[in-house]
Amino acid sequence: MKTIATSNAPAAIGPYSQAIESNGFIFCSGQIPVDPATGNIPEGIEAQAEQSCKNVEAILQAAGSGADKVVKTTCFLADITDFARFNEVYAKHFISKPARSCTAVKDLPKGVLCEIEAIAER
Repeated sequence: MKTIATSNAPAAIGPYSQAIESNGFIFCSGQIPVDPATGNIPEGIEAQAEQSCKNVEAILQAAGSGADKVVKTTCFLADITDFARFNEVYAKHFISKPARSCTAVKDLPKGVLCEIEAIAER
């Protein structure tokens, strides 16, 4: 088991790792749309989905993997009416169409609109 960390994605805000590599798989913790360089959160679901995807990709890259090797994602939305607009952005990043769950939740950390976690092959 190996811990994955990069400054190109937001640091963990709790007692967890950005990702763990185990048995040839990368398990990425949920990524919210925080810009790692500024700490800012963009406005709107499209911009937030874009930043969340970029954060996942940065962690995967640090692990020697990539979005094309993702086998499963779990996506959380603060408002299910954002589903279609979220999908438009998501589809540009996860073109291999990994298995996915997407659900609306009551609240997300820092009041963001979306969060994405991923499992990928190395």
